[in-house]
Amino acid sequence: MSPKFLRIAVVLGLLSAIGPFAIDMYLPALPSIGTDLHAGTAAVQMSLLIFFLSMGFGQIVVGPISDMVGRKLPLYGGLALFMVGGIGSAMAPTIEWLIAFRFLQGLGASAGMAIPRAIVRDLHTGNEAAKLMSLLMLVFSVSPILAPLTGSQIIENFGWRAVFWTVTGAAVLATILLATSLKETRPAEERVGSSFGTALAGYRFLMGDRNFLGLVAIAGFGIASFFVYLSSSSFILIDHYGLSPSVYSVFFSINAVAFIGMSQLTGLLSERFGLKRVVWVAVTGYATTMVVLFAIMATGVDRLDVMAALLFVGYGFLGLVIPTTSVLAMEEHGEIAGTASALMGTLHFAIGALAMGVAGVFFDGTPFPMVAGITLCAVVSFALAKVTLGRSREAVEAPAE
Repeated sequence: MSPKFLRIAVVLGLLSAIGPFAIDMYLPALPSIGTDLHAGTAAVQMSLLIFFLSMGFGQIVVGPISDMVGRKLPLYGGLALFMVGGIGSAMAPTIEWLIAFRFLQGLGASAGMAIPRAIVRDLHTGNEAAKLMSLLMLVFSVSPILAPLTGSQIIENFGWRAVFWTVTGAAVLATILLATSLKETRPAEERVGSSFGTALAGYRFLMGDRNFLGLVAIAGFGIASFFVYLSSSSFILIDHYGLSPSVYSVFFSINAVAFIGMSQLTGLLSERFGLKRVVWVAVTGYATTMVVLFAIMATGVDRLDVMAALLFVGYGFLGLVIPTTSVLAMEEHGEIAGTASALMGTLHFAIGALAMGVAGVFFDGTPFPMVAGITLCAVVSFALAKVTLGRSREAVEAPAE
């Protein structure tokens, strides 16, 4: 693997991680934010939900813009807006102001979510794209491991507002890396003919592509299951199980380790078995694991070790689902890669935000509603995989030479 290949993966991974970094680092602060700003659990969760919504729907605009003007300029604009939102969040006097600035911050983060996937498609397809995507996921996944641990230490020593100053500093670093380590991957000659009109035509085309939508939805409900965990885990592990913010961060990071470890096998397994077979096996394993966890907890078992162990296994399977479905969905849409990536990201976050909102309605301080929500998302993802991939020969064919 060439140094250039690794350098691109690191830069794209860090750009993609800016948004999740602003989520994962902030999670241990949710209870203390509620106390400090005199806000209820629902209002504090709204500051998380609004970030997801703006980060998701912002991609609808920024993706086509990157097809029209190139990849780097929209990334610069997104990082600048992210910094403004971060500074505002750090200085927010009320929960309403925090929610407003988190909305701006999410809009800025949308560029880092949509455009790196388009850059991967600019550069590679097939198994090479899967390898680059898995490396990107490796760097990207550093966030859910290090961010909660770092966040908990910052919160305990400097308060929750320092978290937002820190993520603003991370955006400054990302801007420097973008300027010095990444070349434009969509040259001017490839932008000819790209406009908002062609973007709308592209969206219409993609919305009629059942294969694209099916693959996006498989990953979307997988991601939604993790969003349900994101929105509830700090309240459950800290308030229900009595963990400190630091210990909570360790438990949160364990799932990220499983996700990262398995995602790095994507390239190897795809070469050996084919992308579609990897998706099918991974989704089946994920749904099965989550159904087992739900069944155990439905009998009245309320044990943190049981829940943590099965979530670890389940999120390991999920680590194979996300990069493979992303590569498959983008495979045939290189000419509108920015638009396709934008629609993919928006649908992912829309599904995730909807799942978070529903889970919030049923939240009662115990882990059972969270586990039920995660299981439902996993089962829906499995059903979508069965419809999209089927049991046809195509779903299990070996990769083409």
